[in-house]
Amino acid sequence: MSREENMTEFLPLGKLPLEFLEKLIKKYVHTDARVVVGPRIGEDATVIDCGEKYLVAKTDPITFVAEDIGYYIIQVNANDIATMGARPKWFLATLLLPEKTTTEKLVEDIFSRVSRACQELDISLCGGHVEITYGLDRPIIVGQMLGEMEKGKLIRSSGTRVGDNILLTKGIAIEGTSVIARERGEELEKKFGKEFLQRTRNYLYEPGISIVREALMAVESGEVHAMHDPTEGGLATGLYELSKASQTGMIIYEEKIPVLPECQVLCERFGLNPLGLMASGALIIALPPEDSEKLHALYQQEGIKSSIIGKVVEKKAGLSLGQSKLPYFARDEITKIFKD
Repeated sequence: MSREENMTEFLPLGKLPLEFLEKLIKKYVHTDARVVVGPRIGEDATVIDCGEKYLVAKTDPITFVAEDIGYYIIQVNANDIATMGARPKWFLATLLLPEKTTTEKLVEDIFSRVSRACQELDISLCGGHVEITYGLDRPIIVGQMLGEMEKGKLIRSSGTRVGDNILLTKGIAIEGTSVIARERGEELEKKFGKEFLQRTRNYLYEPGISIVREALMAVESGEVHAMHDPTEGGLATGLYELSKASQTGMIIYEEKIPVLPECQVLCERFGLNPLGLMASGALIIALPPEDSEKLHALYQQEGIKSSIIGKVVEKKAGLSLGQSKLPYFARDEITKIFKD
């Protein structure tokens, strides 16, 4: 296929292919000397030198769900600030609403959930934009989160080192499970009952998609080389992004990956691989073995589940899952339920 023919092919739903995105970044992105961390595969946020402190900034949308988007948008953006070792502090949002179906109640409900989620994390809601937009079938919200941190405490995905253990909090796939329950609720209630449906919908809050607490605990507990928030594309994509950023390989212990029980049920129901399913709520941490044991014990003490799921090796070893190559997902498994 010629380059011209390839350029006219439609791209699939979800994130851009990593190779294509990396090419675009190299070709079109220009930064000044104050940009400490710019756009790069695997890095969760940008970092700007503001004198005495670093400003950490992130933007992310909510597109796959319409319900509770006000809560979602705060958590996913705050998570990426925290993985850099910073505290999320200020939030702006652009809210795009569909014509003919938007009511004052809908708008106020979204504002209310954004406000409450901000208050829970001590974040200031300080600006944004709202409009009713042509061509939408559901609300779309794009958030920008800002945080700050002291210099010298920055944690980057590229900091992952050979010999590190890979620790994962909670399990997979918290966000994907909640999204499936909300999008296929009627079908799931008929098959598994109201209690099961409520439990899976509630994954948004319990175990919860926020990893801010776990990330800040990790920073304070000892030496942490890298943290990453696996979101779209699931745990597998998160590991590939971490590997790409740090130019390392990984050996992943398949039996150690905690797949949450309701997630397993839903994945079997819809033919999905949990490794490639939206995984907000889990936190990947790369740190020395002795520190991983210490942090694992601390999490256990605080009621946070965690597992050591692998180790970091030389880049030439690639990424393996048991005796096989770690699967790569060009798009999130959640997209399969939207085919109809």
